[in-house]
Amino acid sequence: MTSPDARMLASQSIVIILCGNKKDLDADREVTFLEASRFAQENELMFLETSALTGENVEEAFMQCARKILNKIESGELDPERMGSGIQYGDAALRQLRSPRRTQAPSAQECGC
Repeated sequence: MTSPDARMLASQSIVIILCGNKKDLDADREVTFLEASRFAQENELMFLETSALTGENVEEAFMQCARKILNKIESGELDPERMGSGIQYGDAALRQLRSPRRTQAPSAQECGC
């Protein structure tokens, strides 16, 4: 679990997901879904229960986190170009994703046909 002190030291735009693991072992549960969900809501965390054994929600956890980060980039809340944003492009070619999209087809000179 995250401590409130650690949260204060992080960027306001941080994306944190709380994953309740071993969802497949319901009989051995120590924290109810409601308790974990309430904790996540009170601490402004995303929450999913996952199972590595069955694969349930494992990919979904990454997808939800990535979507939230992308939404923050698109809204301007996060700027990957700003040093210390915590976001980095893995490849310089990916930086073009933030460039305005080309609305016209390439001319014959640019096409290379």
